[in-house]
Amino acid sequence: MSEKIKHLEALRQEALKGGGEERIARQHQTGKWTARERVAFLLDEGSFQEIGAFVTHRCDDFGMGDKKILGDGVVTGYGTVDGRPVYVVSEDFTVFGGSLGLAYGEKICRIMDLAMKNGAPVISLKDSGGARIQEGVVSLAAYADIFLRNVLASGVVPQISVIMGPCAGGAVYSPAMTDFIFMVEDTSYMFITGPEVIRAVTHEDVTFDTLGGAGVHSSISGVAHFAAHDEAACLMQVKQLLAYLPSNNLEDPPSVPCDDDPNRMDEALAGLVPDDPNKPYDIKDVVRCVVDHGDFFEVHRDFAENLVVGFARLNGRSVGIVANQPASLAGVLDIHASVKGARFVRFCDAFNIPLVVFEDVPGFLPGVSQEHGGIITAGAKLLYAFCESTVPRLTVVTRKAYGGAYCVMNSKHIRADANFAWPTAQFAVMGPEGSVNILYRRELSQAEDAEGLRKKLTAEFREKFDNPYIAAKRGYIDEVILPQETRPRLIAGLEMLKTKRDTNPPKKHGNIPL
Repeated sequence: MSEKIKHLEALRQEALKGGGEERIARQHQTGKWTARERVAFLLDEGSFQEIGAFVTHRCDDFGMGDKKILGDGVVTGYGTVDGRPVYVVSEDFTVFGGSLGLAYGEKICRIMDLAMKNGAPVISLKDSGGARIQEGVVSLAAYADIFLRNVLASGVVPQISVIMGPCAGGAVYSPAMTDFIFMVEDTSYMFITGPEVIRAVTHEDVTFDTLGGAGVHSSISGVAHFAAHDEAACLMQVKQLLAYLPSNNLEDPPSVPCDDDPNRMDEALAGLVPDDPNKPYDIKDVVRCVVDHGDFFEVHRDFAENLVVGFARLNGRSVGIVANQPASLAGVLDIHASVKGARFVRFCDAFNIPLVVFEDVPGFLPGVSQEHGGIITAGAKLLYAFCESTVPRLTVVTRKAYGGAYCVMNSKHIRADANFAWPTAQFAVMGPEGSVNILYRRELSQAEDAEGLRKKLTAEFREKFDNPYIAAKRGYIDEVILPQETRPRLIAGLEMLKTKRDTNPPKKHGNIPL
């Protein structure tokens, strides 16, 4: 028995070595942690339970029969983050460059199956050279098995991808189908085809970073939701995100004790919206004044900055925030903002997270590039997402609610539960100047003093329509409130809606706009 125990201990020690000391040293030299170091930092100390430590590949071609390493290049198992269970996949670049083969894929699929059965998030730490060429089509089949599980798990358990090294070719489709993607600056990248292929085909000269680095995907493509300057900061962001999320779609989002007075009224809110309707302000200042302790965990911060999304708490309860940003493009909705918002709204709805909308939107961005780029279907995505969502939904109109964007931004007409407006709110098909130019085109063309008449008519239009009371009279707004009353009114609304039950018509699934 003692010999067998020694043999087991020896195997355990061998499994911990990964690709060996030399490869681990090279990993550290590039500024990256090993697969096991990442797991140890992410999970609560001593909580990790490994699954499949002794698995090896079953390929004998190209000399692979003599190159079998325990674990086969991926560390899998489960543990806890802040006491809550999670499942973890951590790719090991020190073993065959983290390349994926059949056994490797089977380990990942087993973890994903367990996560779905037991209702806990899946966190994938990606650091892989892609499909294992030596295993041919078998490695491609393993990827497809993972892709299928990404789809089946979508909306069932949160799926988080953390790109901590290369992620290229077909491998990028797995993180693309997960809920959130994190990247690390300078050491992680994602792309379908690499710089060498692009140079050969299109003659464009690009680097790994300029093609698919963290900066590119967090600000230009929108593929990544978060970018961090190093691995420690990245994994801390993952922990922060998990704190706002339920473990699965059958749970309510986590609630924490709150010592921020639910009836607190922040007088600073009264002075945040400028008297000049064309002057910008930062909607994040509004959000921070309203939510618990001013803590706002922003998602997609550097992408489509004209729409702000993220998580916060109101009286200890997790909520999803969606807000137009007057400080960027005057808060208009464009293609990127619409897609960004739609994705976030659908995530919150899938996981029972109430939505709070702060609205100040002058409309959709006009222009040939927007129309040719598909603003019609992009805007429809955001509209579709709000319409189908059944979680508690509240809206606060701080200033402009113009045109079709008024309808889209969680209006009463698309099943919003409680809609409030500040006294500064404005409701119209378009702004006063544009409205007057259309409504009084003939009068203006015939007037001796066209500019004077335009100013007079614009002032009259503002007096009649640039206020929230017509909308309130029709019941489109439940209450016109003082800005400083926003926090207590939202908290009271969420308390009223905590037992809300709403459903959509029975169907296999809807067909969201392209």
